[in-house]
Amino acid sequence: MKKELPCIICPMSCHLEVEMEGDQILSISGNTCPRGVAYAQKELTHPMRMLTTTIRIARAELPLLPVITSQEVPKEKIFDIMEAARHAKVCAPIICGSVAVSNIADLGVDLIAARTLDEVMEDGTARIAGHQGLETI
Repeated sequence: MKKELPCIICPMSCHLEVEMEGDQILSISGNTCPRGVAYAQKELTHPMRMLTTTIRIARAELPLLPVITSQEVPKEKIFDIMEAARHAKVCAPIICGSVAVSNIADLGVDLIAARTLDEVMEDGTARIAGHQGLETI
């Protein structure tokens, strides 16, 4: 059986053709660099993805915090992570790059904050992420 897939590793976007017999890869062609071969092998045997999504955040200027997984996750676990993220909620302030949720869906992968969000108090003051004290905004 022949499978076709675009390589997404570099800007060349090679059109890969993979000849398979069952789950076994017989040949890979169409790549202009060796990374295309490695990508096709991984994609067809154990596909992995970085996941970006949002989680709820309390007392922040925005209701949602953008997050990204700390490492690639198995493609078949994405819906498990999304379900766990749907129930996750953090509190401001939070700094970009910090762990927002540890060990999401018990996969050993963290959700990392992709944006800094300050805490906004009811009186109009803010606790700036990474700083001590309050400022009026």
